[in-house]
Amino acid sequence: MRYSILIHESPEDFEARTDPAQQAELWDGVGRYLRALHEAGVFVGGAGLQPPATATRLLLRDGRRVIQDGPYPDTKEQLGGLFLIEVPNLDVALEWAGRFPQRPGQVVEVRPTLPGD
Repeated sequence: MRYSILIHESPEDFEARTDPAQQAELWDGVGRYLRALHEAGVFVGGAGLQPPATATRLLLRDGRRVIQDGPYPDTKEQLGGLFLIEVPNLDVALEWAGRFPQRPGQVVEVRPTLPGD
């Protein structure tokens, strides 16, 4: 079964991505995690996302498409990236999610994909 591991990050987490003092530690941990997913044969796909300010939203209002630039969510955490894995069940997906090198305040969410994905 396929699961998405969604990484929600704070504005500070997004800043850490480009801060030379924090960059190496952050990306080294993510790189090790990604290698482990590949070596276990469970990695299907994934991507890190640019900060929310780079987002563009397409809405349908009164039958017309409206394009808006981001950011939009009302929460402090924003979607920072995702990993798509294929594992036998939710327990195994949670084990993999628990291995992500999480920073304080980050939220890691596991969600099954729709059948056929």
